[in-house]
Amino acid sequence: MNLLEINAHIRQRPPFQMIERVTALEPGKSADGIKCVSVNEPYFQGHMPGLPIMPGVLLIESAAQLCSLVIEADGSDDSKVYVLLKVRDFKFVRPVVPGDRLEIHAEMVRGGAGVYTFDVTISCDGGVRAKGELMFTAVAQDSIYA
Repeated sequence: MNLLEINAHIRQRPPFQMIERVTALEPGKSADGIKCVSVNEPYFQGHMPGLPIMPGVLLIESAAQLCSLVIEADGSDDSKVYVLLKVRDFKFVRPVVPGDRLEIHAEMVRGGAGVYTFDVTISCDGGVRAKGELMFTAVAQDSIYA
């Protein structure tokens, strides 16, 4: 999937859309995606000026966006939103800096009854940068602002 195809399936948009390419997708099982880190991204202006490091929470968000494609690859159910429920044992092994091309792998380890758990790994140049477990739940869209 290229950027335009991804736009048809996830709700995030630039500058908050983190997944730029999907290189493999098995709905309900796993996905591999790409995030190219650019010095022009807005968060670098205020996150450690002079020493640009991608915030860990945005690494988690990048992986979460890829996971959402595994849960609902066709993006057809507008009545539901998949929200991050839990982050578990996430480790940040090495900093992510401008110029890095992140390779993100998301593998569903449990799913059903509206709760989905993934093991995710974020790598660059053959080395792991971050890894951990993400859990999601389905929420009725009309209940969010009720």
